Amino acid sequence: MKLLELQRRMARDLMRPLTLSENLSSRVRADEYISPNDRLTSHERLEIYSRSYWYRILDSLYEDFPGLRAILGDDRFQELSRAYLASHPSQSFTMRDLGSALEPWLRRRRRFTGAQHELALDMVRLEWAHIEAFDGPSATPIGPEDLLELGPELRMSVQPYLSLITVRHAVDELRIRVSSSQDAHQTASNAPVPVKRRAARKNTLRRQTRPIYIAVHRFDDMVYYRRLEPEAWRILNCFRAGDPIGTALEMGFEGSSLSAAEYQSRIAGWFAVWSELGWLCRP
Repeated sequence: MKLLELQRRMARDLMRPLTLSENLSSRVRADEYISPNDRLTSHERLEIYSRSYWYRILDSLYEDFPGLRAILGDDRFQELSRAYLASHPSQSFTMRDLGSALEPWLRRRRRFTGAQHELALDMVRLEWAHIEAFDGPSATPIGPEDLLELGPELRMSVQPYLSLITVRHAVDELRIRVSSSQDAHQTASNAPVPVKRRAARKNTLRRQTRPIYIAVHRFDDMVYYRRLEPEAWRILNCFRAGDPIGTALEMGFEGSSLSAAEYQSRIAGWFAVWSELGWLCRP
């Protein structure tokens, strides 16, 4: 057996989901490429590595989605995690990317979330944005001096790590409550404390009649959730899409009943905050 073929076969066997009794599947023929020793069979030797792999990736997903855990409870979250990772095994060099496909995968599998399906999806959207904000790439921000003369054709963008999401539940408040017992370093490192199983019954939120607009960003190596007015959210999305300022402002305030003075005041205030937070950058 060639080395590359051996590596690929071993990887497939290691990533095969464990049985309900936490054992390596009996269908794995480890004796075909691993020798036994005086204490362990070939199957038992491979099983050690298989368990280590699965326990580590399950633990990583457990730490990355504490809000979802709080909504579902530990038992349902563990069931969901095993099913998801069996469908989407790790394809990246970093476990940071494990949850990248969780939202679209979960959207089609209401059996894991039941009556809390929409709430769970909102939380997953927020928590994946949290992960991206924590260690996503950044660009050189535009300073206040660059905003002194804003012409309608000027183009700018927003930081790559900044996520602009909409939700129907106040999952930002719930996520903060879940992580409230941590110190600043733990929160920034995206590793919230475990949530008791009974917490799932407490962490239910009423669906809002209007969308909640949230910017998930980082500042001084900390992740923050900042609610936005819908006009501000639309303007930032236009910047991300490459639209010039004139077009972005027009689309952001389309249908608005604000007076000219209010319009100018909002724009000045938003740009001052965005510049201070370092959200704006060159396209």
